[in-house]
Amino acid sequence: MKYLAAIVLALPLVLFVSACGQREEVTRFKQGTYQGKPDTPPYQSAPFNGDKGAWERQLATRAQSQNEYKRTN
Repeated sequence: MKYLAAIVLALPLVLFVSACGQREEVTRFKQGTYQGKPDTPPYQSAPFNGDKGAWERQLATRAQSQNEYKRTN
Protein backbone atom coordinates (compact mmCIF):
# COMPACT_ATOMS: atom_id res chain seq x y z
CA MET A 1 0.00 0.00 0.00
CA LYS A 2 2.83 2.40 0.85
CA TYR A 3 4.52 1.53 -2.43
CA LEU A 4 1.37 2.41 -4.39
CA ALA A 5 0.96 5.68 -2.48
CA ALA A 6 4.58 6.60 -3.17
CA ILE A 7 4.09 5.98 -6.90
CA VAL A 8 0.87 8.02 -6.97
CA LEU A 9 2.61 10.93 -5.23
CA ALA A 10 5.83 10.70 -7.24
CA LEU A 11 4.19 10.46 -10.66
CA PRO A 12 2.90 14.09 -10.79
CA LEU A 13 6.27 15.30 -9.51
CA VAL A 14 8.12 13.42 -12.25
CA LEU A 15 5.73 14.74 -14.91
CA PHE A 16 6.09 18.29 -13.61
CA VAL A 17 9.90 18.17 -13.62
CA SER A 18 10.02 16.60 -17.10
CA ALA A 19 7.82 19.39 -18.46
CA CYS A 20 10.36 21.98 -17.35
CA GLY A 21 12.91 20.90 -19.94
CA GLN A 22 13.60 23.40 -22.71
CA ARG A 23 14.77 22.46 -26.17
CA GLU A 24 16.74 24.76 -28.40
CA GLU A 25 14.45 26.22 -31.07
CA VAL A 26 17.06 27.83 -33.32
CA THR A 27 18.36 25.75 -36.19
CA ARG A 28 22.05 25.56 -36.83
CA PHE A 29 23.45 26.86 -40.12
CA LYS A 30 25.59 24.31 -41.90
CA GLN A 31 27.70 25.69 -44.73
CA GLY A 32 27.01 24.06 -48.06
CA THR A 33 23.69 22.44 -47.17
CA TYR A 34 20.26 23.22 -48.58
CA GLN A 35 18.86 26.33 -46.91
CA GLY A 36 15.44 26.48 -48.53
CA LYS A 37 13.86 27.65 -51.74
CA PRO A 38 15.57 30.72 -53.23
CA ASP A 39 13.35 33.77 -53.49
CA THR A 40 12.62 35.35 -56.84
CA PRO A 41 13.00 39.13 -57.07
CA PRO A 42 9.70 41.05 -56.85
CA TYR A 43 10.18 42.60 -60.29
CA GLN A 44 10.03 39.14 -61.91
CA SER A 45 6.23 39.09 -61.52
CA ALA A 46 3.71 39.51 -64.34
CA PRO A 47 3.28 43.29 -64.55
CA PHE A 48 7.02 44.01 -64.82
CA ASN A 49 8.40 40.84 -66.48
CA GLY A 50 11.94 41.37 -65.17
CA ASP A 51 12.12 45.14 -65.79
CA LYS A 52 13.73 46.35 -62.58
CA GLY A 53 13.62 50.00 -63.65
CA ALA A 54 9.85 49.93 -64.17
CA TRP A 55 9.41 48.27 -60.80
CA GLU A 56 11.52 50.96 -59.08
CA ARG A 57 9.59 53.75 -60.87
CA GLN A 58 6.30 52.18 -59.72
CA LEU A 59 7.57 52.13 -56.11
CA ALA A 60 8.68 55.77 -56.34
CA THR A 61 5.31 56.82 -57.80
CA ARG A 62 3.44 54.96 -55.08
CA ALA A 63 5.60 56.56 -52.38
CA GLN A 64 4.97 60.05 -53.80
CA SER A 65 1.22 59.37 -53.90
CA GLN A 66 1.36 58.79 -50.15
CA ASN A 67 3.34 61.98 -49.50
CA GLU A 68 0.98 64.42 -47.72
CA TYR A 69 2.95 67.47 -48.85
CA LYS A 70 2.56 66.50 -52.52
CA ARG A 71 -1.14 65.64 -52.15
CA THR A 72 -2.15 68.98 -50.57
CA ASN A 73 -0.40 71.22 -53.12
